[in-house]
Amino acid sequence: MAQGHFILYDKEFQGFQIALKKLLADSYAKIVFLVDKNGSLLASAGETADFDTTSLASLAAGNIAATGGLASLIGEKEFSILFHEGERDNMHISVVADRLILVVIFDRRSSVGLVRLRVRRASTQLERILRDVDEKALADEDGGIEELTEEDIESLLK
Repeated sequence: MAQGHFILYDKEFQGFQIALKKLLADSYAKIVFLVDKNGSLLASAGETADFDTTSLASLAAGNIAATGGLASLIGEKEFSILFHEGERDNMHISVVADRLILVVIFDRRSSVGLVRLRVRRASTQLERILRDVDEKALADEDGGIEELTEEDIESLLK
């Protein structure tokens, strides 16, 4: 399936939410975000009220893109894991299935090792859900949604 936008049905969205909540609890993180490579926030868990989630999602995707440029300069495809250490909080960013970006923000209650271990487990679950999304998209292409006609559009606008 091509990288790009996809339709996320409620069942798969709920699956993403469950995986993120489990990762949040298991890694003792503050916040977990799931972003597509275009910078759109797909799901989140944790203390998100004080965050500009739109900017964070966009900047995380930009970070992956920028480090992808650095990676290509040294002959790598991309860096699939990034880590940023701050005074209070740390950020672990990883690429899932070459299409999604998983961002985990954590503080001293956790460690990089624990976060990496839990992210690895969560990534497997997220990849499984993404495969379900792809299968539904293929089924829709094979005879699901019919193309709208001008009459259909006119009737919708009335």
